[in-house]
Amino acid sequence: MYNYKNYLLTSLVTIFASCSLMLQAACVDAVVLVHGNTATPASWNNTYNYLLTKGYSSSDIYRPDWGLKSCAACNDHSGSEETPVRNALQQALANSCTGKIDVIGHSMGATLAAQQIDKLAIASQVNSFVGIAGAFRGLLSCGVYPYNVWNSTCGSAGLSVSSPFLDGLYGTRFGQKVYSIKSYSDQVVCASGSCLVYGIHSSSIWGENASYNYVLGHFGLQTDTVEQQYQLIK
Repeated sequence: MYNYKNYLLTSLVTIFASCSLMLQAACVDAVVLVHGNTATPASWNNTYNYLLTKGYSSSDIYRPDWGLKSCAACNDHSGSEETPVRNALQQALANSCTGKIDVIGHSMGATLAAQQIDKLAIASQVNSFVGIAGAFRGLLSCGVYPYNVWNSTCGSAGLSVSSPFLDGLYGTRFGQKVYSIKSYSDQVVCASGSCLVYGIHSSSIWGENASYNYVLGHFGLQTDTVEQQYQLIK
């Protein structure tokens, strides 16, 4: 006799398995994660692994590796530092099934990602831009350009307050939605004793849709805010 109960059970299992595969293969924006000065793509492991649990595949996530690791003061936003980030943005756009991407940058990676979005003129194709612990208004510890500028990171293509690089970036839109994640306990952005540049937190981005404050250090803002990062790009 035909066992309809087993047939029904097998059919249900097949349906659930198919639904699971469909969810896993859901179309999502490709995501570009840009690390900070002297960091590595592995600094995004918490975010990367969290996105995998939310239906992203490894092929949806791009983690460019840029800059010298042994000389933080040597890196700026000009030349060889630009190329890996620019390539990742272009590859993510070319392969994104939605035709759009999300970009999350930490520290100097946030300003580097913003620069490349501007240079490529792709802001309209960036659904969400999230700057984490970025110095969008400069680092007081780098001085005010051109005074007390003592290395490349703080130079004309770097993060001194009112550097030509930052002045050229000011007012630019980096995505359809723009967010910042920041802290008043940030030991890098606030190294001078103040997080404010001309009265505004340096990690705040002009025209942003929202900004989120955490009581975390510079690196904790990257590793310990993964759920917030996901909420901003989903």
